[in-house]
Amino acid sequence: MAYTPGLKILRSTVIYKERTLPVPGRVLVKENDRVSAETIVAETEIQSGVEMIPLAYHLGIEPEDIYRVLLKKVGETVKEGELIALSTKFFGLIKSKYYSPVSGTLEYVSDFSGVIGIRKPPTIVRKIAYVPGEVVKVIGNIGVVIRTRGAFVQGILGVSGERIGELKTVGKPNEVLSSHNVDESCAGKILVGGALATLDFLKKAADVGAKGVVVGGINAKDLVSFLGYVIGVAITGSEDLPLTLIITEGFGKMNMAPHTFDILSSLEGKTASINGATQIRAGVIRPEVIVPEEEQKITEEEEFEKDLTMNIGTMVRIIRAPYFGQIGKVVRLPVELQKIETESFVRVVEIELSDGRRVIVPRANVEIIEV
Repeated sequence: MAYTPGLKILRSTVIYKERTLPVPGRVLVKENDRVSAETIVAETEIQSGVEMIPLAYHLGIEPEDIYRVLLKKVGETVKEGELIALSTKFFGLIKSKYYSPVSGTLEYVSDFSGVIGIRKPPTIVRKIAYVPGEVVKVIGNIGVVIRTRGAFVQGILGVSGERIGELKTVGKPNEVLSSHNVDESCAGKILVGGALATLDFLKKAADVGAKGVVVGGINAKDLVSFLGYVIGVAITGSEDLPLTLIITEGFGKMNMAPHTFDILSSLEGKTASINGATQIRAGVIRPEVIVPEEEQKITEEEEFEKDLTMNIGTMVRIIRAPYFGQIGKVVRLPVELQKIETESFVRVVEIELSDGRRVIVPRANVEIIEV
């Protein structure tokens, strides 16, 4: 047996989601509380920057005169567009006014440089539960862990962050999706299906207000065009996009795996939580689709996650060329090391692909599909 990183495609499983703030704040729920996906479980304030304004320059006065013209004192609040300084010359015949460009608090005044500083209001950051379920742990003043039960499907690559919406099937597993697969009924939905999402499909899905797209494959150039830039090697998920995109199989035209499609299409109309965040280096993060079940009964045996081991009959996906994206079943696990093209000696696995072919690849080039 050999341990191999796993890809989860599960119709029903127990899921734990850690929901934490970027900086300490307030946790708004307690252990054993039931929450909905939209429940705010924690919030914090992040201090904003200070807008530095050369007030003396704007009013044409000497820096030492800045206190004379200011209409606000340090510590007082100001609103964007509010008159905060007034300078008069020639017995009041000439008046120079200055209106605040931002809202905030007057924090800094210098009669040496003639500069004032207005600190913008803090940004309120709120963390929602993301999935309905039970709060099983409170993590200090940082966040919580929520447990839920439902379908859990992981993808290969995703972009943009968390969104919640109803699933809607828009194509068969082997279909090339175009703008014809999208209409106004897709607004607010997470669209599922297809072997290839074209750029026209993605643009129209975004135009009608779809929340997300889950598809088998995409052409690299279309992904770059949709994003507006090339994805780097860091984690994805923070892209400013109108929808979240999850690729379940890989680049190019790649049929969505039957098991993946069967699960998602059978749940059409159900509310799903999706996240495109992906990290392929240490600390692997996979894009995900979670469809919580209405009945949340969880048995004691399901509390612990099982280790994934490779055995005869295990379903796997090949994650390197020349068979990248192919799914098959393990038929042989040779014990002896074998020499590969790079002249290295490695452990290999023999896999029977869905079309009946048998191929031998390094074990490091496959991942177990937990189904």
